[in-house]
Amino acid sequence: MIKELEKRSAQITSHLEKLMSVYDDKAPQSVCAEAMRYSLSAGGKRIRPVLVTEFSRIFGGTAEKALSCACALEMIHTFSLIHDDLPCMDNDDFRRGKPSCHKQFGEDIALLAGDALQNYAFDVISSDDDLSFEQRVRLIKCLSDAVGVNGMIGGQTIDVKNVGKPFDSELLLKMYSMKTGALIRCACEMGCICAERYDMIPSSDEYACALGLAFQIIDDILDITADEKLLGKPVNSDSDMNKATYPAIFGIEAAKAKAAELTDKALEIVSGYPDSGFLSELTKYLLNREY
Repeated sequence: MIKELEKRSAQITSHLEKLMSVYDDKAPQSVCAEAMRYSLSAGGKRIRPVLVTEFSRIFGGTAEKALSCACALEMIHTFSLIHDDLPCMDNDDFRRGKPSCHKQFGEDIALLAGDALQNYAFDVISSDDDLSFEQRVRLIKCLSDAVGVNGMIGGQTIDVKNVGKPFDSELLLKMYSMKTGALIRCACEMGCICAERYDMIPSSDEYACALGLAFQIIDDILDITADEKLLGKPVNSDSDMNKATYPAIFGIEAAKAKAAELTDKALEIVSGYPDSGFLSELTKYLLNREY
């Protein structure tokens, strides 16, 4: 499964490079594009864009047809990471073993690079001639909803405004479902849209809700237990900032049990999908990953 994931991740990376080639390296504003490329090429598993292409494939479309919008989603994810690392947010100096964008280019260019990636993502979708106009509108609506105040940005708002404050489990899981889960749900829905299987969106959303919560809980566990070199950034950053996390509130063993429960729910849904072997293995891998 790892080799197949790496193969699909490499395909996403190659297409991102192709999409970024539109920017002139000699233009006076080229440092912004350089910062965009720097963050896009920092690595990562490309889980979200892989979910887009896989949901398209298993529901009768093709991975290739979904490739550009999958890359658009990865641009949105990367923009969020650039902004998350800024001093005004999480103040992280490293991302995936490399200096964060603002450490490499300065806070001003990092902010602009994140903004530019967000803008370019919607440009990529709206310009994709492999998709019908209806598909493009649906995809843009899906992505804009996932990013906004009722999605990723809203979840991040809850996070930063409640540092050091008591969290109950309901608010914590609500934050997770927005901050992390929204883009994962969007990924699966975008795949359904690319395959024109709108009837499968409710089921894909149910799967992604469970996967997204499990994914964030495991992230929080790894912030405590992971090898810093594998993780690519300092560990214990959440506790250092006095942030509420599932393991901090309920303990690591309870957090592992909750992630396993959510993963089992996701696997049960996947079992009803056609040709779902890779998706099942990916779901299990995300539960047991070490970074």
